[in-house]
Amino acid sequence: MRRMSFCCMLVLPGTLALNYEAVAAAYPAKPVRLIVPFPPGGGTDILARLVGQRLGERLNVQFVVDNRPGAGTNIGMELAARAVPDGYTIIMASIGLSANRSLYPRMTFDPVRDLTPVTLVAIAPTIVASHPSVAAKTSQELVALAKARPGHLNYGSFGAGSGAHLAAELFKLETGVDIVHVPYKGGGPAITALLAGEVQLVFSSMLPVLPHVKSGRLRAIGLAAARRSPAAPEVPTFRESGIAYETGTWFGILAPTGTPTAVVRRLHREIVDILSRNEMRDRIAREGAGLVGNTPDEFARFIKDESVRWAEVVKTAKIKVD
Repeated sequence: MRRMSFCCMLVLPGTLALNYEAVAAAYPAKPVRLIVPFPPGGGTDILARLVGQRLGERLNVQFVVDNRPGAGTNIGMELAARAVPDGYTIIMASIGLSANRSLYPRMTFDPVRDLTPVTLVAIAPTIVASHPSVAAKTSQELVALAKARPGHLNYGSFGAGSGAHLAAELFKLETGVDIVHVPYKGGGPAITALLAGEVQLVFSSMLPVLPHVKSGRLRAIGLAAARRSPAAPEVPTFRESGIAYETGTWFGILAPTGTPTAVVRRLHREIVDILSRNEMRDRIAREGAGLVGNTPDEFARFIKDESVRWAEVVKTAKIKVD
């Protein structure tokens, strides 16, 4: 019996390696659902469709984008967290993943515990854009106008507790202005409302806003970044106007906790390779975002740091969501 046990111990590592390779090689054998916790048209949706298309081409299966907006991304995130952890459901998440535990104290799931990081896809600075009817054309003029008429200006967000909401509340903290929050059910609806003049401002990643700025339908007030963006070098930063306002959003791929390590590593390897391609980097750079492609462990640490950061903003700004 001892000899048999010893032989099994000798064979086991090789068997595990073979199983790992077999699982990774067999994946994916059917279409993969890529959940986006927002409606179509926002930055998360744009990036998810780009990455999903490239993954489908490489792996010869369809990556089906499934838009599940609502409850500050919690509907889509819970759907992903509760999915069978087999690699056939993944999610493109953003700031809500790290902020929602501070915003929603009675959540029925834990987005950090119940989702496994694959890779951080991209980071994009916040751009503040206005409807052309707004008299202010610069960041200094916007702050002066908002202070002269407290509660008069409003801004559309991508939902209560969304990255756009948090970015605007941070702006209010930094500048001392009083502007009114009007929540929508995602980036697409919020940008549509801004184009129609239903709201006057939006705090957004550049991806859904930049085409409308370029066309002249929206005005770019300023960029919340340390330096100007190559995608829109004509847009000044808030720092240039003496306003200490820097923030942005991020986009990352995660899978349900319990997804086989071999599958997570396969997804990571494929996505990072996609992000390393010049064509992809140039495409996303033109949209105003920077690609990342880090390791699952690095992404996990990033989420932890972001959770601490936004918890402080939520507490200081006294942000409440229903």
